[in-house]
Amino acid sequence: MASVQDHKKTPSKRFTPTIKSHLTFTLLSAVALLVMYALLRVALLVYNRELIGNDTVSTFAEAFYNGFRFDLRLVVYALVPLLLSLLSVRAMAARGFHRAWLTAFASITLFLGITELDFYREFHQRLNSLVFQYFEEDVHTVLSMLWNGYPVGRYLICWAIATWLLAKMFKGLDLLSRPKAVLQSSPSNGPAWYWRTSVFIVCLLIAVIAARGHLRQGPPLRWGDAYTTDSMFANQLGLNGTLTLASAASASMSSHRDNAWKSTMSDAEALEAVRKMLLTPHDKLVDADTAAIRRDFTPPADGTLPVRNVVVILMESFAGHFVGALGAPGDITPNFDKLASEGLLFDRFFSNGTHTHQGMFATMACFPNLPAFEYLMRTPEGSHQFSGLPQLLSARGYDNLYVYNGNFQWDNQSGFFSNQGMTNFVGREDFVDPVYMDPTWGVSDQDMFDRGAKELEENFAGKDKPFYALLQTLSNHTPYALPKDLPVEPVTGHGSVDEHLTAMRYADWALGQFFEKARKSKYYKDTLFVIVGDHGFGSDEQLTEMDLFRFNVPLLLIAPGIQDKFGKVNHSVGTQIDIVPTIMGRLGGEVRHQCWGRDLLNLPEGDHGIGVIKPSGGEQTVAIVTPERILIQPKGFESRLYDYQLGANPSAERLHVDIDPLLKKDLEAFLQTATKSLLDNTTGVKDAHHLQQ
Repeated sequence: MASVQDHKKTPSKRFTPTIKSHLTFTLLSAVALLVMYALLRVALLVYNRELIGNDTVSTFAEAFYNGFRFDLRLVVYALVPLLLSLLSVRAMAARGFHRAWLTAFASITLFLGITELDFYREFHQRLNSLVFQYFEEDVHTVLSMLWNGYPVGRYLICWAIATWLLAKMFKGLDLLSRPKAVLQSSPSNGPAWYWRTSVFIVCLLIAVIAARGHLRQGPPLRWGDAYTTDSMFANQLGLNGTLTLASAASASMSSHRDNAWKSTMSDAEALEAVRKMLLTPHDKLVDADTAAIRRDFTPPADGTLPVRNVVVILMESFAGHFVGALGAPGDITPNFDKLASEGLLFDRFFSNGTHTHQGMFATMACFPNLPAFEYLMRTPEGSHQFSGLPQLLSARGYDNLYVYNGNFQWDNQSGFFSNQGMTNFVGREDFVDPVYMDPTWGVSDQDMFDRGAKELEENFAGKDKPFYALLQTLSNHTPYALPKDLPVEPVTGHGSVDEHLTAMRYADWALGQFFEKARKSKYYKDTLFVIVGDHGFGSDEQLTEMDLFRFNVPLLLIAPGIQDKFGKVNHSVGTQIDIVPTIMGRLGGEVRHQCWGRDLLNLPEGDHGIGVIKPSGGEQTVAIVTPERILIQPKGFESRLYDYQLGANPSAERLHVDIDPLLKKDLEAFLQTATKSLLDNTTGVKDAHHLQQ
């Protein structure tokens, strides 16, 4: 009993830190975090090693140095609670809290680093606003895509084990940093307040400098500061995915209009530049005081075709870099290549964005992909009227059809296209006994094309009313909606993209099957077929820092007499917003529209086309493309100019020459005027039934 009472009377011994021991623990923790982030960067490099190409060791050494600077900023954020603890002895003694905080911080950033391995392989970008854009949609579908498309189970197990090891590590660093004989009955006898305050001020200055990333005047370290080499992969490797995601989160939480393109010139000057850029001798400007580029377009009669129907086929991830008709080896797209020999192929064509969402509204509503409005169909501005294909052909009395493998609620497709004038939708829930039903997205491309062919033949062909249709594929998207018994040989020899290319070959096969049926139909000889990729995807190299392989897609027009009038290949630069004007030019008759593209087959003499493109994600990096060059404008940094070449031997070289001021002005004027038109709700045509020719 006495011993028990004595024990109760004896005060418990608690750890009383010294300034030295606290700083030692802080420094050891910082080093541990920096090592972990360096190892994650090594993992990202190894996992995506196919992108290394001919880059030298010194290039990646520079990337790791840049990465160290960004990692150091993140480590400073992790150490904020420990630095603030210098102001209180009791806070310094709360090592349990510090260890828990550091373990949680390290675990979360480790999780992001693991997920980034496949994110970068898919998008050739560090974590960005695409993460939030996906989860703003149906979470169940997104989770299904991830679970069925990636080794999520293995990643979670590795992450859990690593988190346990991190907790052990920080506990070990805590014990290692404690000096001998530091047990006291109370932590109140710790370092004097003036010593702790002085040390805190010194540490604060060091932390600010480390977080800024440099000692020079001007803004702190920004993502563009990682772009110090000629290797796009190395430049991206120099970033920190947690920081890029945090920046994207900040932008996503603000009003999307806050991230819109900011004016760089007067509205009048921008408007004048855009009109010079887009209007042709076949256009007559109307409503000039209220609308930017509303015009009456009268295509020359000798450029029209004997067609009345239009079928647009939007091919998922149909990257031009792997299309045989554009010079790619490997026989990935034999059916498209055969079709290309029958029609008119555009070999310098680009998507306006790098996501299906942008491909849909750019192709059908002929409106560009703008900063802050990359997911236009899901924003309030998406409810505005545009002068796209649904409006223009509905005004001419056309019937319509939209066939899609998946659910029309995804990306608000049903809401957007219904508002634009489409009425007949066939989606995932409308297929009975499909050949294959993917658990994530929907039916296979074979099912979609079979249903599309049946609908057109039975419900639209031979009727008094002409029709237009949109057929959209989906199998060539992770986790790849492919039947068990493939009708094509799997693709091998391309490393990590073998499965992607197998899906692309399967989609190409399904396209060929559709045309076999279409040729036997009553409507075939009266129809203009438009085949275009919604966007490309990455390969084992990047073509300029904008990665043109993710934008370059084929555009193919098939119609009676098209080669006789226009030849087999067109070398003009175009983007998806040029598709609607090009279609209207083949149908003939005067039409009033406000498309932000032009008829690629009625360009002025000497004009070889131009395109404005922007990647998915919230950053304001934009570019303007000409037949030989691309001018890239990252937000807050100097413009960058590249020579590029597509086809069988693609290449790109950065040019260290003066930027053409007119080209830069056209880019900025286009974005400024299009953004203003969208915000002012003047993108459509007042009288939708004007000039029903």
